[in-house]
Amino acid sequence: MKKFLWLLPIAAVIGLDQLTKYLAVLCLKPIKTFPIIENVLHLTYVENSGAAFGILKNHRWVFMVISTVAIIAVIAFMLASYKKKHYDPLLYIGLAIVSGGGIGNMIDRIMLGYVVDFVDFRLINFAVFNVADIFVCVGCALILFYIIKTDIAESRQKKASEQKK
Repeated sequence: MKKFLWLLPIAAVIGLDQLTKYLAVLCLKPIKTFPIIENVLHLTYVENSGAAFGILKNHRWVFMVISTVAIIAVIAFMLASYKKKHYDPLLYIGLAIVSGGGIGNMIDRIMLGYVVDFVDFRLINFAVFNVADIFVCVGCALILFYIIKTDIAESRQKKASEQKK
């Protein structure tokens, strides 16, 4: 049971993502936009048929195939590395929330044909995004932090072993 504990963050991300998108459709779609802080942060309903930031519009099958392969690869990696006792919570949480975000957006693509976006950070004229996108970015940052941390630890260990010689 413990080895499947990392499924909880995946489920939590999917649930939170789908709940916020449901609320966006229910509350924002009729009014289009709602300013939280005028000209800084708005909640704006957008139907995104492309990838991140709207690139490659109307190519949803490409994204679904790539997302499916990536999610299966991440989950297979997590299972395989857990069996080898190579378990680092930082890495697993990062991978889990990236997977959850990917699945959340894939649900939209399958069910709706587009992804519901609604976080509109206007201060820097940024693309409208959603909770799944946030988790994918945070998960990638955690994975990057894990890689840097591991690289530093290995470098220190290598230096220490060379000094003992």
